[in-house]
Amino acid sequence: MTRLLNQVTDDHFNRVKEHNKYKRLFMSLVWMHSLLLERKKFKTLGWNVAYDFNDSDFDINENILGMYLDEYPTDIPWDAIRYLIAEANYGGRVTEIPDNRLIRVYANDFFNPQALQPKFQLSSLPTYYIPEDGSLQVYRQYCKELPMTEPPEAFGQHGNAEIASSLVDADTMLQTLVGIQGVAGGGGDGGGSGGDKQVMAICDDLQAKVPETLDWDDINERNLSDTTPQKVCLLQEIERYNELLLKLKASIKELIKGIQGFVVISEEQEKVYNSLSEAKVPLAWLTAYPSVKPLAGWLVDLIARIEQFNQWGLYGAPKVFWLAGFTYPSSFLTALLQFSARKNMVSVDMLNFDYAPQGMDENSIQQAPKEGAMIKSMILEGGRWDMNNGCIAEPEPMALFAPMPIVHFKPVAKKKGATEGIYQCPLYMYPVRTGSRERPSFITWVELKSGPKDGAFWTRRGTALLLATA
Repeated sequence: MTRLLNQVTDDHFNRVKEHNKYKRLFMSLVWMHSLLLERKKFKTLGWNVAYDFNDSDFDINENILGMYLDEYPTDIPWDAIRYLIAEANYGGRVTEIPDNRLIRVYANDFFNPQALQPKFQLSSLPTYYIPEDGSLQVYRQYCKELPMTEPPEAFGQHGNAEIASSLVDADTMLQTLVGIQGVAGGGGDGGGSGGDKQVMAICDDLQAKVPETLDWDDINERNLSDTTPQKVCLLQEIERYNELLLKLKASIKELIKGIQGFVVISEEQEKVYNSLSEAKVPLAWLTAYPSVKPLAGWLVDLIARIEQFNQWGLYGAPKVFWLAGFTYPSSFLTALLQFSARKNMVSVDMLNFDYAPQGMDENSIQQAPKEGAMIKSMILEGGRWDMNNGCIAEPEPMALFAPMPIVHFKPVAKKKGATEGIYQCPLYMYPVRTGSRERPSFITWVELKSGPKDGAFWTRRGTALLLATA
């Protein structure tokens, strides 16, 4: 904020006829630009993508304010100003829809008639406001007196967001140190017999624990009478997992031969070796579904995924589905809509999901719903679910993730726009919210009751649902 104010001259600052209105909105823009830059420190709770907003973006928006206040001194076109700032300028750099939504929320917060009132609050904290006297020197002095370390509440964030970002920073630093140690260690255990023994032990453990491939033909024959889209989804998932399991077993077998000296270790196998020695999942094994879990957690996850489809194929569809177990969760959700569309003789484009959190555990559910599916084990980040009031609530201190109750994804006719008191919560496959170029992490918007706070409050928090953590 200090840097932006120091770049402005007095002549430029006083050029607009409506001095007082312009100066207050100018300070709003300085604050908003600073928020957009500094939110990056909160990692995924700040932005899905860390955008490089620069001084040119600020200058263009500042000129927009000056031009509109000169042209419309009494009847300020707020909608046009907000659109040009949030959508055309800052929004022109943004590639993720949730990030676009955040910029719109900030534009609505800081460019409205209330911003022209005396001592307009810029955040929920009393420290941050627009000073009464609108001179450039007063603004500069105000910025000098601000706290050197800004609290998360200044951004609309919870204290947990700072803890989460600090953990990520610490983890990154430790990974860097381990990487440096590996390079500096030279021919130590990393490439010697000690390293070979460690990797061989991991390979033996994997051989013992990795499940066998599923019998596609047997499952297909058992479910011949099932003509639903869900069955097609099941068989496609089995095909993908069988391909992964075959690749995984062949890779382990080949690596064991290489360690024993029977074959030459290829470049790809060397990457597998290095990953296993660091207890990481080799990149070549992440083709079926993305994950950032360490090897041990990923293996437990894989076994549970195979078990879900084995039980489904042999004994019928479960009463409650684990959505994270699908390589493509969106394909299963589409299958649910297709089934409902056929049943009700309507176009699938006319349907959407209604999301009804349940107040019971999995064992209490006696049967599957007639339409849609019960979904379990989703995780809420940036908030928690208040079972008593049936809405999103403030997270507990130090609780970075909170379990979401079982939710009934029920196909219904499409609604006309968002309802009051509803937060459109993004659902992601895993903590990397952007995903990759080949596999986006975003799945769908889940409508949840926002409680006493409005949807904009939870947008500032970066609140989202995850199917898996790290």
